[in-house]
Amino acid sequence: MVILLCLCVAEVGLSIRAYSLGWEVFPADYYSPFIKCLTLIMALVFVLVGRRRGMGSSGILFLFWFLFSLCNLITYRSVLMDTFSQDTHYSVRADQSKYVIKVVNFPVLLVVLFLSCFVDKRPLSSTQGKKIVNPEENASFLSRITFWWFTSMAIKGYRKPLVMEDMWELSTENKTSGMLPEFDKHWIPVLKKAIQRSQMDGSSKDKGTKNVPVQSQVNILWPLLKTFPLELFVAGFMKLVGSLMPFVNPQILSLVIAFVSGDEPYWRGFLYATLMFFASMIESLFNSQYEYRIFCIAMRIRSCVVSALYRKSLQLSNSARKNFTVGEIVNLMAVDTQRVMEFIQIVNLLWSAPLQIGVCLWMLWQQLGVSTLGGLAVMILLFPVNGVITAKLRNLQIRMMKEKDKRIKLMNEILSGIKVLKLYAWEESFQEQVTKIRDKEIRVLTIQAYLAAAITFAFTCAPFLVALASFAMYVLLDPRNVLDASTAFVSLSLFNILRAPMAFLPMLVTFAAMFVVSLSRINKFLGSDELDPDAVSNDDNEKDVLVMENAVFAWSRDEAPTLKDISFRIKPGSLVALVGQVGAGKSSILSAFLGDMEKLEGYVNIKGSIAYVPQQAWIQNETIRNNVLFGKKYTESKYNRILEATALKPDLEVLPGGDQTEVGEKGINVSGGQKQRISLARAVYNDADVYLLDDPLSAVDSHVGKHIFDNVLGSKGLLKEKTRLLVTHKISILPQVDTILVLKDGYLTESGSYSELLNKKGAFSDILVHYISEEVGKADDIDPEELQIIEQVAASVGPNPKLERCLSRLSSSESDIQRSGSERSLSIHSSQDGLRKRRSKSGNLQMDEKKEKKPVPPPRSRLIDAEYAEVGSVKWWVYFAYIKAIGLWGIGITLVAYAVSHAFSLGANIWLSEWSNDASDPEKVTDIKLRNLRLGVYGALGTGETIFVLLATVMLNLATLWGSQILHDRMLEHVMKCRMSFFDTTPMGRILNRFSKDVDTTDITIRFNVRLFLIQCFRATIAFIGICLETPIFLAVVLPLGVCYYFIQRFYISSSRQLKRIESITRSPIYTHFSETVTGTTSIRAYGATKRFISESNSRVDFNHSSYFPSLAASRWLAIRLEFLGYCIVFFSALFAVLTKGTISPGIAGLSISYALTVTVNLNMLVRASSDVETNIVSVERCLEYTTAPTEAAWYCESNKPDKSWPRSGNVVFDNYTTRYREGLDLVLYGLSCNVHAGEKVGIVGRTGAGKSSLTLSLFRIIEAAGGSITIDGVDISKIGLHDLRSKLTIIPQDPVLFTGTLRMNLDPFGHYDDEAIWNSLELAHLKGFVSGLDAGLDHQVSEGGDNLSVGQRQLVCLARALLRKSKILVLDEATAAIDLETDDLIQATIRKEFRDSTVLTIAHRLNTVLDYDRIMVLDKGKIIEYDSPSDLLEDEQSVFYSMAKDAGLI
Repeated sequence: MVILLCLCVAEVGLSIRAYSLGWEVFPADYYSPFIKCLTLIMALVFVLVGRRRGMGSSGILFLFWFLFSLCNLITYRSVLMDTFSQDTHYSVRADQSKYVIKVVNFPVLLVVLFLSCFVDKRPLSSTQGKKIVNPEENASFLSRITFWWFTSMAIKGYRKPLVMEDMWELSTENKTSGMLPEFDKHWIPVLKKAIQRSQMDGSSKDKGTKNVPVQSQVNILWPLLKTFPLELFVAGFMKLVGSLMPFVNPQILSLVIAFVSGDEPYWRGFLYATLMFFASMIESLFNSQYEYRIFCIAMRIRSCVVSALYRKSLQLSNSARKNFTVGEIVNLMAVDTQRVMEFIQIVNLLWSAPLQIGVCLWMLWQQLGVSTLGGLAVMILLFPVNGVITAKLRNLQIRMMKEKDKRIKLMNEILSGIKVLKLYAWEESFQEQVTKIRDKEIRVLTIQAYLAAAITFAFTCAPFLVALASFAMYVLLDPRNVLDASTAFVSLSLFNILRAPMAFLPMLVTFAAMFVVSLSRINKFLGSDELDPDAVSNDDNEKDVLVMENAVFAWSRDEAPTLKDISFRIKPGSLVALVGQVGAGKSSILSAFLGDMEKLEGYVNIKGSIAYVPQQAWIQNETIRNNVLFGKKYTESKYNRILEATALKPDLEVLPGGDQTEVGEKGINVSGGQKQRISLARAVYNDADVYLLDDPLSAVDSHVGKHIFDNVLGSKGLLKEKTRLLVTHKISILPQVDTILVLKDGYLTESGSYSELLNKKGAFSDILVHYISEEVGKADDIDPEELQIIEQVAASVGPNPKLERCLSRLSSSESDIQRSGSERSLSIHSSQDGLRKRRSKSGNLQMDEKKEKKPVPPPRSRLIDAEYAEVGSVKWWVYFAYIKAIGLWGIGITLVAYAVSHAFSLGANIWLSEWSNDASDPEKVTDIKLRNLRLGVYGALGTGETIFVLLATVMLNLATLWGSQILHDRMLEHVMKCRMSFFDTTPMGRILNRFSKDVDTTDITIRFNVRLFLIQCFRATIAFIGICLETPIFLAVVLPLGVCYYFIQRFYISSSRQLKRIESITRSPIYTHFSETVTGTTSIRAYGATKRFISESNSRVDFNHSSYFPSLAASRWLAIRLEFLGYCIVFFSALFAVLTKGTISPGIAGLSISYALTVTVNLNMLVRASSDVETNIVSVERCLEYTTAPTEAAWYCESNKPDKSWPRSGNVVFDNYTTRYREGLDLVLYGLSCNVHAGEKVGIVGRTGAGKSSLTLSLFRIIEAAGGSITIDGVDISKIGLHDLRSKLTIIPQDPVLFTGTLRMNLDPFGHYDDEAIWNSLELAHLKGFVSGLDAGLDHQVSEGGDNLSVGQRQLVCLARALLRKSKILVLDEATAAIDLETDDLIQATIRKEFRDSTVLTIAHRLNTVLDYDRIMVLDKGKIIEYDSPSDLLEDEQSVFYSMAKDAGLI
């Protein structure tokens, strides 16, 4: 730049010297170098200022150097021409000096231009090296506009399959954290205003009427648009330029046709060809930048919407939560945010398409005059059709999304309770329910397919109909109107330009309809009622820690109050117990303090931080340590002390991974007791001021409960100085608490110390008497502490018939109790339910297997497998499988119809070329019959094209929809038959992703991709045929350009395909985390972890976008290179027309260039469409992947079907039975041989990892035999169908699982039993009174997961299931561990009575529950080491059972 400046100064000096010598000097000789000098000084200033500000490259300077070089090229050419001209010589020294300056100036300028193509290197930052920096941030202007910065990833992707580690770090503007502050500035005020308006509307209702929550009206669209105003404006400007540039080439085409038919100099023809090339390239550059920018904006908008949805889910009120299930909320994230993003990507078509249509019509008016009105009339007629179809599509979209929500919701429940479905053999019933919903969805999609085909047909044929109407009016209105080559092909070029906006209109209509529906669904969710942040105050000036005064609470404003007139105060450091019968409102008190309930009246205050232990423990899919730490800093001594206090140490010692063992989704691989202890450990480690504990001792045995109370909750425990509010059913700990609050029917009836309340002989005494009278019916189940309390109660209450009978029973059985060692306590070691790798709720892998060799330490600590991604090109078998699903007839008819339609199109254009050549023959111009023939044949050919386009579109839409239905049904059927190990190692969000996003892609997206691919393929082929027929020399260019096209496409697709796969894989963790969050919102809020979880969600979205962002750049990288090759075709086509001037007619030249102008777009769209097909066919590949997962044995085996009355007696025989969980893993049961007699009651005991659960799961063939056999009443269960076996066995699982639907469906999904049998089972399960009191009775709707029933009621429903089936073999998996004592009593009594003739196998975590059984089976390390009656085993002091009983304090 300094050299150029010196040359300019020298040029000024030479001009001044020449003037001083009296030579002739023109003003331009002064002004030109002076202005250049000033300009260069300004450029130098720009460079220096830019460097100071950290700018490595300037677009303005690059354009300046480019235009400066272009202008100097003219001067340089003149200098060179003068040099080689014989008439020119430089005699004067000044002229010679100027000559040297001009000769040197241009090469130096080229060097500066070359250097401006690169970026100045920035100093290395400290963060570099940790993450791969996005090369766009350090790219030059030229690199940015040509997307050269993406080339490094394209090369890497071509050499090897890309992996997540190859992705770049997102730039600040693309990170969620970078855009949220600006978004929140516009969004939060809108949301607050809407919620305030909703609350005012709700409070203004008459108190006498039913107070229904008001849905606040919010619209997230405007805050989103306000967040990115500048970005949207710049993108819009680029779209404007890109939309107008296509109209330049038709004007140049008219000049080329005039050149071919005239006698202009050749340089003009070359200029026209060059102008066509550069006009096209400018269009390409602007369009590429627009597409890249708008897709980036859409990605950022998705981040904002996902963040808004996630944050809203953490604040939803209980009344609002009833309207949205987990599946529906996940669907909002998976599908609706995608719809919003897709519409933003094409939103500028709303104005650019009408603009292009308007400009096109104006330019047609210049060609055809008033005849253009004929074409305009055709377009106007199409708008009502468009409006009607759009309205119908919108309604259909609403219906379809409702059905999709239902399907995803049901799939979510099926996957959550898949183990229960398998144990009960209910898969077929639920599969049928999903299929019915899917059939409704398909019916809506079929109507949508017909409407989409109609609108596509209308707008695809519109350009031809417009052309036909315009040409017909043109030649018919005035005989003097002659359709010459210029008029015909300039008009045809304009009609071809018209194709693009007209083709986009149906897609715009479809996407707009889907966008409106999805936006309204998102707005409905975001406008839902939130928890009242002011319901609970945090006044630190309060004397007491927990305060309630005259408080009235309800779960929602439209329900009756649950808690009424509650008033109490809790002092710092005190331990307060909440007691009451089921449904009294104990848990509601805790929920009220947590702000989860609607406060109708009163005052509530909490002083200090909170830790919360829910009744049903919420566990994350994390390691045990991370579950305990819950975001807190790790302190080893504190951590170990807490593990000891919560009795978790023995569990961790048996695990190869220790506390690094991963807990499955929803804690699926831990027992209820362990989940509760992990949850308690988390609370203790949190070190809060206030502890809200919802019956944490219910899921553990009495000795562990005592250990936890003494070491954690009691007066000498870790929390002795903390304020503790404890909900409990354990009466043994009540004397040790400071205060007892007694609840009854939502009222606080009594409060005081244990002795005070006992002396009052009020509600508290009634509760104790009720418990004792029920409990001592099983005298062997009473703990020593509770026996003492019974005596105290009896002495305090005085004469009571119930207590007298109870004491009589106790005294009569005292000697037996002592003989059998029935002092009711168990050791910690015998109580460890064990972190079994079997699911306690939904099934999981046995974690007590021997170590599996893995390279990642610690061994076997990871449970969930990383999602597998295919690498390389999509296998051909995937395409064949998809074609097979679509149907050969469907694809065959579609291909033939498209081929015939495009053949008609080629014929119509060739016919038009011949017609235009008639203008050069005066006789043909005046031949009316010939004119009518030309018009009629042109119309007939076009009509044939439109008919076959309609046939092809309808057939393709229906065929792809059939294929999608087949894929979904196959995947569903296969997933339902998958082994439990598949569900253990595959997160639920990952499976739901296949059934939501991937199925949605096969339903809708792929049909657009395939249609576009086929259309562009045929159009490109026809265009090449048309050009080569008219200009054979063009073949010399086509072949090398075709090779370039192919290699660029293959080079691109390697990266694009893998980026799509990585993006699909990284999307699943977003939904998994979201689903996990929704189920644990109360705990997250209680611990104050909201910000951390929001940050985690944002980071997962960014992680997903870090693979999505490169795919955006990849498509633009491809487009700009393909368009360059395409515009080379335009250039060569125009060049050949110029070179062959005089040998070809204007009609042929016009047709050839018109096809060249279309082939550019067609080839570009073809390559993009083929890439889209291949990237979206990944969804088909992912659906097919789940059809190849290992499945269970057949559900039915007709050749070996057992008798209907089997099993008659219930005799179970294990004969040298061995099993493992999966191939390649160690055995978990070794050579088991035993005989369980018919009607026998057998307790299965053993320490952690002994194989107790494995044995019962083997009975149901959840895991299959590796050797030996199991026979039931002489039938080898491995020889019969799984459903024939499982339908004849009954299990009551530890955790009750209910499904959305009626109560009847939950009891009898197949409808095998009549109402009388169902009511009888409910009566025996002590539920008849409750169900008969419901308005809908058996048709009462059970909410997701049975949330509208208490835990006890859910367990009783499970009991009713067992009673309804009443099979000869019953398995109990510690079914009463996590419920209150009253429900426990009911279940135990009913089982003893109703299953007295059945064989009962019980996994016993509490030895005292099986001491009255016929025999005890003691397992150790997968082997039966003892199998005898309890009395015989206790008499043998060398027996393992004796040592277990001794450890438990029973001896």
